[in-house]
Amino acid sequence: MTPNLLVITGPTATGKTALGVALAKEMNGEVVSADSMQIYRGMDVGTAKPTAAEMDGVPHHMLDAADPRENFSTAKYARMAAACVEDIRARGRFPLVVGGTGLYIDGLVRGTDYAAASSDPDTRRAIEAEYDALGGEAFREKLASVDPDRAAALHPRDKKRLVRAWEVYALTGKPISWHDEQSRLAKPRYAAYTVALDFTDRAMLYERIDRRARAMFDAGLVQEVQALLDAGVGPDTTAMQAIGYKEVADYLAGRCTLDQAIDAVCRASRRYAKRQLTWLRSRPDVHWLTWEREPAPADIRAAARDIKKAVFPGPDPT
Repeated sequence: MTPNLLVITGPTATGKTALGVALAKEMNGEVVSADSMQIYRGMDVGTAKPTAAEMDGVPHHMLDAADPRENFSTAKYARMAAACVEDIRARGRFPLVVGGTGLYIDGLVRGTDYAAASSDPDTRRAIEAEYDALGGEAFREKLASVDPDRAAALHPRDKKRLVRAWEVYALTGKPISWHDEQSRLAKPRYAAYTVALDFTDRAMLYERIDRRARAMFDAGLVQEVQALLDAGVGPDTTAMQAIGYKEVADYLAGRCTLDQAIDAVCRASRRYAKRQLTWLRSRPDVHWLTWEREPAPADIRAAARDIKKAVFPGPDPT
């Protein structure tokens, strides 16, 4: 089946944005972001949201699509992103989904969610109280006892999705990953070709992650978090659970020093990258692009051309 959607994913700091732009230029395409935090307005520095210069004239969708006070759901993302994809295709251009949030990508590509109807406010409130009592790490360990796949994909501070995963299990007797598998067995909404990025040298990836995290502080991350807090974005919102924002909020509240906050962001980012890679390696449909060195612009352009040939080996579809 000829792909009608191209997905560029992988852990943070692997060059997804640059490759997505290069591919869009090669394929007459537009980018649909699949990042669960870049979707929020006012969260630019800490999410590494692409700048106008980085987008280089390529239209990007699903950035700044939500207020940070809103707990944005995967189902809502899938609906909105699918509308973007259909609009791009209707205009004769090629959609590229770029980002590292696997649940968003699955929701968009698969287009089904057998667990969506399983919800009960009272049950959810009870589970939220249990999360608060246990703490994120212990609650995630509890989830791992019945749903190790979903637990591995979630950060301990991702209260909303951890609670949701346990709610589905409590209401249906089946883990949410089982429901997702039923979705995967159904015919997907899109024929997607998925490329995941990584580095052959894990130390190089971690060094890039640390460098990016420290650069965010130089670029004004503390001021960005303070502005969000001043605007009434509470500590329990999904937005404030993002890596970088929680740690800076702790610093601003006097619970740690600035150096401790920076170190905590670096550690959390490396751990998240490791979980992203673990999740991606469990997927049989992923095509890996592994950098052996820091990719220069010429390397990225060459990779884009190679991917285009792999996706469309015949005559140029654009």
